[in-house]
Amino acid sequence: MHGTAYGRGLAVAALLELLHAFAGAAEAATEKRVALVIGNSAYQNVTRLDNPRNDAALMAETLASLGFTLVGGRAQIDLDKPAMDIAVQSFGRQVQGADVALFYYAGHGVQVSGSNYLVPVGANATREADVDFQMLDVNLVLKQMQGSGTRLNMVILDACRNNPFGGRGLRAADGGLAQMRAPDGTLISYATQPGNVALDGTDGHSPYTKALASTIRQAGLDIFQTFNQVGLAVKRETGGAQQPWVSSSPIDGTFYFVPPAAPAAPQVAVAAQPEAQLPGTLRPDPDRVPIKDVALLRELSERLYEHNFDPEPIDSRNGMRAAISKFQEKVAMTPTGEATEGVLTRLRKMEDLSPWGSIVYGPDIDKWGISWKHASRRAAVDDARDKCGGAKCTFELSFYGSHCGAFAISSKSWSLIERDTLDRARAAALDECGKAGKSCRIIDAVCANGVGH
Repeated sequence: MHGTAYGRGLAVAALLELLHAFAGAAEAATEKRVALVIGNSAYQNVTRLDNPRNDAALMAETLASLGFTLVGGRAQIDLDKPAMDIAVQSFGRQVQGADVALFYYAGHGVQVSGSNYLVPVGANATREADVDFQMLDVNLVLKQMQGSGTRLNMVILDACRNNPFGGRGLRAADGGLAQMRAPDGTLISYATQPGNVALDGTDGHSPYTKALASTIRQAGLDIFQTFNQVGLAVKRETGGAQQPWVSSSPIDGTFYFVPPAAPAAPQVAVAAQPEAQLPGTLRPDPDRVPIKDVALLRELSERLYEHNFDPEPIDSRNGMRAAISKFQEKVAMTPTGEATEGVLTRLRKMEDLSPWGSIVYGPDIDKWGISWKHASRRAAVDDARDKCGGAKCTFELSFYGSHCGAFAISSKSWSLIERDTLDRARAAALDECGKAGKSCRIIDAVCANGVGH
């Protein structure tokens, strides 16, 4: 009889603890939370930015894990003006009847005559009259939220970088963003103080978004505590050079991204377990759990790319499987080629590679481009393709750290070769190119860290 009572006491205590643990999560799950996340990096007419696309992907993943429904199902990356307009209008429709609406933007932003504008990737404004047609007024986002029935609206702007149009005739654009009045039930968070310039970041994410994504996962912080913690984290990270700023109207009730943990269940004194027992159900092996979510698959593809395992083309199952297999071999996994949670987890834990260099070539247009000392592979390739003539420069050689690349060509052949030194890269490129029987010459060569240029 004593043994039976002991087992029953354990079961009741475990059940109570489980119910308490999930009480906060269940409360959050009953809220309807809607978010639009936009990240613009690949600007066509002004300075490109390395990190907004990464920042937007991080925020989309984080918000989705906290119960937000994402407009478009994922982060919206590199939008032109029509695409931004459509996304904001869709956001306005989806927030009708929601409890919480959140708009996040990373990319170029400017203030013109006291109003704040978000810059689509194709914008090329040269005078103030162009602005309303080529950029998105933040007030239009606020209007989409007003009258929706939400009890809380959040606008988060990691968009306070230098005015990209300063040297292009748009004199009315000032540095940073202007302070806006927050409508009822609204909080507006800027990556830095109004009129100041925020940092884009050198490690793949801006200091602001990195702090924000980490802080909103912490349980028990209300909305004001959350953004205060973010501000302190960014201030420490940047040595005081950047101070986030919040503008807010009175907000009804208390909002938590993650509710406080419920109090622990009362502990019942019981005899010690005579021997350890395995639980009846073991957690699944992450290396056997396939990834099916589109946003996570895109993250996996991007992380593989940034570690020089080419999953391209993205829509090719064989391309992705080959890239995953090569990565698995590198980390001593069985090369199954399967996209699993275990593969993504290992990639997330890996150090970012840098610096990056790239050489691209377009045989059809007979042009080439070269770049070096970039923080990411994507940025290095974009820079090289800008010099080459764009998307038609399809052949790419990317390298990182102290490795070097060389480009050799003759009238009949060409080669792009990577080696651990500049001299070896040049020699190998000439040797490979010369196999066609013609004398070749080196067009250019560089190391990822800039040696050779």
